[in-house]
Amino acid sequence: MYTCPMHPEIRQESPGRCPKCGMALVEESTLKSKPAIQVNDTGLGKLTLRSYVPLIVIFVLLLLGTLVVSLKDYSVGTFSIANTISYFMAGFFLTFAGFKLMDLKGFAEGYSTYDLLAQKVPAYGYIYPFIELSFGLAMLAGLQSPVLLWAEIIIMLFSGIGVSIKLAKGEKFQCACLGTFLKVPLTKITLIEDFGMALLAVLLLLIR
Repeated sequence: MYTCPMHPEIRQESPGRCPKCGMALVEESTLKSKPAIQVNDTGLGKLTLRSYVPLIVIFVLLLLGTLVVSLKDYSVGTFSIANTISYFMAGFFLTFAGFKLMDLKGFAEGYSTYDLLAQKVPAYGYIYPFIELSFGLAMLAGLQSPVLLWAEIIIMLFSGIGVSIKLAKGEKFQCACLGTFLKVPLTKITLIEDFGMALLAVLLLLIR
């Protein structure tokens, strides 16, 4: 029998993912030989600063890339705050979409455990990474139309609401914002992706 390390009441005869937290189910026999999981465990082991290193590296690289391109704009007299924000958002969307697409099925299964729409329509979990990819490519092309920015605001806010509800209820789950390729603790930090991108889109609307 297979069960969830976080929710032992979930049991089934074949491998799969926990409908409550999205974690991969493991054989019960393997759990019996291991110490009980701590209450504050998120399926990623004990959380330390090292747990966040992948996310920190990604964020720093995005900032450096944005800085380099903005300095190039400044050197040729085309620098603008709007373009700088757009560069960062483009890199952010493309990076996060890329990690999701590395394991599209795994992301969709995990996303359906907390996103409000994906819970009702699982296929949305397969579509969402391509939406982020489209946002990134559009912004990389220099598009800052109100339609695009409003679409980003609505979709990112809606995605963040699902995470907020889970956190408000105190439910433990593994966020799939960076897909399943990188095992990083993003349950709260993921709000930066959703609400942060929505806020930057609002800023672009205001300064266009």
